[in-house]
Amino acid sequence: MGNDHLLMPFISSANISCGYHAGNANVIEETIRLAMKHNVAIGAHISFPDKENFGRAEMNFLPEKLTEIINEQLYIIGQVTKRLGTDLHHVKPHGALYNMAAVNRSMADTIAMAVKKYDDSLILYGLSGSFLITAALELGLKAASEVFADRRYLENGNLVPRTNPAALIRDPVEVAQQVLTMLSRNEVMTLSGKTIPIVAQTICLHGDGPQAVTFAAAIHRILIEKGFAISAP
Repeated sequence: MGNDHLLMPFISSANISCGYHAGNANVIEETIRLAMKHNVAIGAHISFPDKENFGRAEMNFLPEKLTEIINEQLYIIGQVTKRLGTDLHHVKPHGALYNMAAVNRSMADTIAMAVKKYDDSLILYGLSGSFLITAALELGLKAASEVFADRRYLENGNLVPRTNPAALIRDPVEVAQQVLTMLSRNEVMTLSGKTIPIVAQTICLHGDGPQAVTFAAAIHRILIEKGFAISAP
């Protein structure tokens, strides 16, 4: 997105596209080198093969085909990390794949099994309270329950769909406050105004948002001020 070098000083984990919804061989290597420079944990941001929609359109594949799609992306980024002498730390599905796996147990199982077969030391990042977390833990994988800084929530714990104009939070003060509430109180305010419990082990901030750097700086500042230690799971 052109802002990776500005985001890296504020983050502890980076989800790097593997060429299926964004990026290419050069971008992947450049981003990994940047993460290494800033001691940021490297994650494979696997997705549907869908650059046209940035991986945000729902697609359906048989488990065997989805496994193949995941394996191809892990191989692509894994070859680069090996060549550069570093390690892959985690895997996080992107966009529609992430949201579908949150509520589709079969898809969640397919993703978790593919990750485990590739490297059972990897951490699977998934929506807090979702099937993706359950599937990973039941397979013996490490999982990190993920919450979102710049997205609003529904009462069932899912994210408000991007088709809703209220899905994105655009105020850096509100973004920082939502993160602080999730970490300090283990809860989040939903779009309807109801508060629901939540487990926050890693915080997602979308790097393609127009205020991504502003948000990252605001979150980093308030967490440091409140005495939180920032590190990858």
